[in-house]
Amino acid sequence: MKLNTLKPAPGAKTARHRVGRGVGSGWGKTAGRGHKGQKARSGGYHKVGFEGGQMPLQRRLPKRGFTSLTRHDVAEVRTSELEKMQATEVDLAALKAEGIVPRVVLSAKVIASGKLARKLMLKGVKASKGARSMIEAAGGSVVEAAKAEAAAKAEGAAKD
Repeated sequence: MKLNTLKPAPGAKTARHRVGRGVGSGWGKTAGRGHKGQKARSGGYHKVGFEGGQMPLQRRLPKRGFTSLTRHDVAEVRTSELEKMQATEVDLAALKAEGIVPRVVLSAKVIASGKLARKLMLKGVKASKGARSMIEAAGGSVVEAAKAEAAAKAEGAAKD
């Protein structure tokens, strides 16, 4: 076998149809478009989903559900992830620093998943009922975001 003798298989390469080039070509006159009708006209076609004027399927069916625009703003944190953390005081900044939540999130919520035996203090992070009971059973505490902000302002006022 020589590279300069390689050829495509017979019938593999066929010339494209040059339509509208006279009756002798076999693709003259109507050029494969048939007789009359919308598809025979120049520029005569329709948009995707068009059903000839009948109400399209996507408009006949009811709308269901929605996609929340703020779905990426709140991160879920498992109690098993809190167990692995180095810090004992857990807030949003600590969660971001340890790479448990992405840096772009605006808030976090702890959910009960896995075990928690460490004593932790949650500040400004929400917690589900199950997670709250797990944290308190381990000897920790949960301070809500509004209470955490008020406590921080009180500390700042006490320092001044």
